[in-house]
Amino acid sequence: MGTEKRKVTLIPGDGTGYEITEATKRVVEATGAAIQWDIVHAGADVYAKQGTVLPENVLESLRNNKVGLKGPITTPVGTGFRSVNVALRKIFDLYACVRPCKSYEGVRSRYKDIDIVIIRENTEDLYAGIEFEHGKSETIELIDFIDKKIQVSVKKDSGISIKPISVSGSERIIRFAFEYARSNSRKKVTGVHKANIMKYTDGLYLEVFRRISEEYPDIESEDRIVDNMCMQLIQKPELYDVIVLPNLYGDIISDLAAGLVGGLGVAPGGNIGKDIALFEPTHGSAPKYKGMNKVNPVAQMLSAVMMLRHINLNSCADIMESSIAEVIKEGLAVTYDMKPAPDDPSAVGTSQMADAIIEKIKNKAL
Repeated sequence: MGTEKRKVTLIPGDGTGYEITEATKRVVEATGAAIQWDIVHAGADVYAKQGTVLPENVLESLRNNKVGLKGPITTPVGTGFRSVNVALRKIFDLYACVRPCKSYEGVRSRYKDIDIVIIRENTEDLYAGIEFEHGKSETIELIDFIDKKIQVSVKKDSGISIKPISVSGSERIIRFAFEYARSNSRKKVTGVHKANIMKYTDGLYLEVFRRISEEYPDIESEDRIVDNMCMQLIQKPELYDVIVLPNLYGDIISDLAAGLVGGLGVAPGGNIGKDIALFEPTHGSAPKYKGMNKVNPVAQMLSAVMMLRHINLNSCADIMESSIAEVIKEGLAVTYDMKPAPDDPSAVGTSQMADAIIEKIKNKAL
């Protein structure tokens, strides 16, 4: 691998983030990955000390290193700050959220052999934050404007959210999905929309999807209406490969797909932009379990696997993923939520599960 190490920003997070990040860090290091960690802190604990949940040194580290691994972060109540996650996506234009949903033998699920990647647009749609509070003068003005310009009557006591979908935003996420499929030997991309109802937003998205799909004749393409997509994933998930969606649908479908493979405890994620990529588990910080050495570290570890592949440390990623899979399959050194019964006395802690995975990695190196 050479002597030069790749610097990677590590944001431990808060709540249970410290424990699962430390466990993950040890596992990554056991693979021999040529990484130098640049550890910086954000979240509720930092707010208590510095008065901000997102200090400038975190942003500077990501700007310098271009890639980061992040633990879950709690958003403090009453700070006026919506979310560290959302802020980082906006600051660095991390427009593509990538969430692999893959079956691992030993994880309890109604399904098996699922291998779907959800690619969600991160910057537009109803999550763009363009909202008008009910009763405000500007909201009444907007309601009057709508009534006057397009003859649609909106109740005066409504709150309103605006749904922007752009050609440029759609182009880049859809092209990202096809490029992802091509570079990862995936065979099909499914575009999801509600163009039958929202003709000028989802209709635009669908138009762009169909146009860009023609640039990738080697990749099969199709589109699905979002409500039908939900049913299809429950009935026959084996038919799907890469799914690309606008922001809101992507948020919902990614959790549905995580449910197919056993839940958020095994759901990794990455938020990727033109220059910077940040990898993190899909689940939250679970502060009530902080310091208990109890929570499942798998989603954080699989996020690190994604990060290793992103920086082309593929052999380390493969060893790490296969070792995680072996420990899960054996079902011995796993946390309580991965046991058949949550009160199983044989369940191990976060750190001990990491130890078992490290042992597998060491055995592969012999």
